Amino acid sequence: MANKTWLNAREQRAWRGFHLVSNELTAELGRQLARDSGVSAADYAVLVALSETPTGRMRFRDLGQILGWERSRISHQINRMETRRTVERQSCDDDARGFNASITEAGRAVIAAAAPLHVRAVRHCFIDLLTPEQLETLGDITDIVATHLANEHNAHPTAAS
Repeated sequence: MANKTWLNAREQRAWRGFHLVSNELTAELGRQLARDSGVSAADYAVLVALSETPTGRMRFRDLGQILGWERSRISHQINRMETRRTVERQSCDDDARGFNASITEAGRAVIAAAAPLHVRAVRHCFIDLLTPEQLETLGDITDIVATHLANEHNAHPTAAS
């Protein structure tokens, strides 16, 4: 029986490669987003999530689940974005203790300007480097891991940026 304590060479290559590329790709795309659009990755993630809803509004707790963020992080992020007038905090109609985040017209303008540049960067740094078959395989792999995390570790799937 193989030793399950340590990763073998193939497992180490896969794990370390995934970990390194994930961190470096996230950092590079964040730098490009800030440089090209003046938008932080956190602002962009919130604006994408809100802009994809029919009303442009979402409860803080739902936004936190989609982004994989704790309640305090959502609250602080929304505070910062309110000062830039890209989102508004609104009371929930059905829960006096809850709040909604709502995208503003300024927020819609920010996402409309940033999204094409971000997609171009995602294509350049990731999508265009892979074959359709590799993209399909990667999608299968991420589905397997996401399902495991959701079922076994109470994780919530996050939104793609």
